[in-house]
Amino acid sequence: MPLSEHEQRLLEQMEKALYAEDPKFATSLRSSRGAKASRGRAALGVLALLSGMGLLLAGVTTTIIALGVLGFVVMLVGAVIIYSAFQSRGAAPAAEGAEVPPAQGPTGSAGGSTGGSAGGSSGFMDRMEDRWRRRTEEGQ
Repeated sequence: MPLSEHEQRLLEQMEKALYAEDPKFATSLRSSRGAKASRGRAALGVLALLSGMGLLLAGVTTTIIALGVLGFVVMLVGAVIIYSAFQSRGAAPAAEGAEVPPAQGPTGSAGGSTGGSAGGSSGFMDRMEDRWRRRTEEGQ
């Protein structure tokens, strides 16, 4: 069932507000062309992992060592496929024509108050340091 014009306008306004508030999060939510392929690879990996587990259990119960080893190898291949599917989804490019402004830290400068890390993205420890710095500044 398609959305009405009013609902489409509301949805566009909400998307713009989300992008203005947190562009990094909004960009991560946008689906890329490879999202369906990644989902398919992940499903294939889960299927391989489960079938490998079945082969491994069959090898243990029948005491056929080669069957157990084959099951382990199939499980390992399935795990690698799942891992690669999730890795490729994390590297989704920004939408075409959309320019992402630099994130501003608590001091108002681009990249935060700590010199930033290589590549411009702040890591977990940088965020924790910024929070700690803000708490100690508020307490004084």
